[in-house]
Amino acid sequence: MGQRKIKVTERQVNMEINELEYAKSILNKEIAGLNCLIDNLGQSFIEAIDLLYKKNGHVILSGMGKPGHVCVKIAATLASTGTPAFFLHPGEASHGDLGMISADDTLFVFSWSGNTVELVPMLSYANRFGIDVIGVTSNPDSTLAKASTIKIILPKVEEAGPHKLAPTTTTTMMLALGDAVALCLLKRKEFKKEQFKNLHPGGSLGKNLLMVRDLMHTNTPIVHENDLMKSVLIEMTSKSYGCACVVDKTNKIIGVITDGDLRRNILVDFLDMKACEVMSKHPKLISAETFAQEAIKIMNDNKITNLFVSENGTPEGIIHIHDCLRAGIA
Repeated sequence: MGQRKIKVTERQVNMEINELEYAKSILNKEIAGLNCLIDNLGQSFIEAIDLLYKKNGHVILSGMGKPGHVCVKIAATLASTGTPAFFLHPGEASHGDLGMISADDTLFVFSWSGNTVELVPMLSYANRFGIDVIGVTSNPDSTLAKASTIKIILPKVEEAGPHKLAPTTTTTMMLALGDAVALCLLKRKEFKKEQFKNLHPGGSLGKNLLMVRDLMHTNTPIVHENDLMKSVLIEMTSKSYGCACVVDKTNKIIGVITDGDLRRNILVDFLDMKACEVMSKHPKLISAETFAQEAIKIMNDNKITNLFVSENGTPEGIIHIHDCLRAGIA
């Protein structure tokens, strides 16, 4: 039975084109909102970063409706980039969850109108106990703005869509503002990739942040430059990596002997040769503090399967390409 042919009418084609153009117009409307936010971002943003940087407590995000959903994402971004944060629902706050807020915390509250009634108990609590509030709203005369230690006023923009009612452009601006806050704090705190890795151990991101020291073996096959090949073979066989690093009198790596070197040097008196006579000079080395992704790149570029890990030329371990592949790094 053959495939059924689907007849596409000219009207359907025109509808698809029109919908594509309409989708692009929505995205352009939101981009225009972001550009407006860029033009209006000022000193209050810097004051907010200063406040969040010096505080030792949590950043508590809160908002109602769609801004609340945005706050959940911003809290997650802050927490994953070195600033402890969580989301507190305004409705739950007035039913006991205000106890989650401590004197060292900072409330980071989002509301387009600034007059969302569900926020009032939380704002009153913060003002009563001297808890700092950063308010994000479009209304400088709103309840939120008046209750805020620092207020960030969003520019008035139109929502995308035919009725201009559903939060679209405004929530995009809020989300982008939250990202800017999180990454400015990351930069000011000099948050390192290593710290980022500790907070992201799972998934592909965690794999990409694995270091050589996370995967390397420390039972390194090591021989000395004047060792005879009969001893070298014993060391290579016992460690099962198919190679051995050659060190000098100061324990610095000066070469490597691989299975390939063995095949290239098979002679009658092979077992009586010295390691320094068989080794390949200038081996590729890597630091334990290098990302494992870089180790894979070096091995692929040089068509090798092992790298010796060293610190200032002294052997510390060995990493095999199979270790990286097993860890899911490609």
